[in-house]
Amino acid sequence: MSTLHTVNKSPFVNRTLESCLNHCKDGDAVLMIEDGVYGGLGGTAVSAIVAEKAGSVSIHVLTPDMEARGLSADRLLDGITCVGYDGFVELVTKHDRTQAWL
Repeated sequence: MSTLHTVNKSPFVNRTLESCLNHCKDGDAVLMIEDGVYGGLGGTAVSAIVAEKAGSVSIHVLTPDMEARGLSADRLLDGITCVGYDGFVELVTKHDRTQAWL
């Protein structure tokens, strides 16, 4: 059974993203939404943690939330996928359950 984890808080405000990644199992997915999209950026204090987990967990950012914050896809770490709202729905239906990290 796989889980879709959603993270909506900036990794520079709290450790929610790090906790989420530590609880993920192989085959799970992480979707960063709202201020959580900052966790997908390269060259930050959490980049190494995110990049390390990207091999066993699929990691995504919600494109509209990224664009609303003036971020472009070229600033994302390798291995992170941008998804729109339709991709969000696909992730929900693909996984057995969804866990929101607040």
